Amino acid sequence: MFGLIPKEEKFFAMFQEMGQIIVSGAERLKLMMDDYDNPAEGQRAVKDIEHQGDVLKHKIIKMLNTTFITPLDREDIYGLATALDSILNLIDASAQRFVMYRVEQPTTEAKELVFIIVRCCHTLSSALNHLGKCHDDIHEQCVELNSLENEADNVCREAISRLFDEETDPIQLIKWKEIYEILERTTDRCEDAANILESVVVKNA
Repeated sequence: MFGLIPKEEKFFAMFQEMGQIIVSGAERLKLMMDDYDNPAEGQRAVKDIEHQGDVLKHKIIKMLNTTFITPLDREDIYGLATALDSILNLIDASAQRFVMYRVEQPTTEAKELVFIIVRCCHTLSSALNHLGKCHDDIHEQCVELNSLENEADNVCREAISRLFDEETDPIQLIKWKEIYEILERTTDRCEDAANILESVVVKNA
């Protein structure tokens, strides 16, 4: 179907670029966790990447509003651009919390969640690279994203359970609970993007 209709191929290239930006944001967040000497600097770097995503999202929406025939349904293009932007927003929000709450060191569970986010973003970027090409590869990557989201959900649930068992300072408990939940929600948004990609595959099979 992709080869039978007139379409604006730039949408695919822009989504692929957005995938690369998302990977950069996730990798920068992981670097901030691994080398925690200057979290404020790490957060600023993540913010710069998030801004790149904002600019690209607006370009996608502007092109959507001026393109007569699109390669995908308009609601799918808009929904995918919004879902991808939400991932970057949550990566940025996660980095902000570490600085705002003056976290001294990230926990093992936080690092594990960030590592899952990195894996999610790489998998999502790979799926975006197959838009308009191989549907089977997109489906496999969407299944992987669902599995990674489940893994993050388990890590988050166990981390919060441990927090309530072991943390005696209510302020620290509130801070870490929010951090864990934002990190886990980032993987949820990756799964949301995967669901849109699966819908695109079904519509264009």
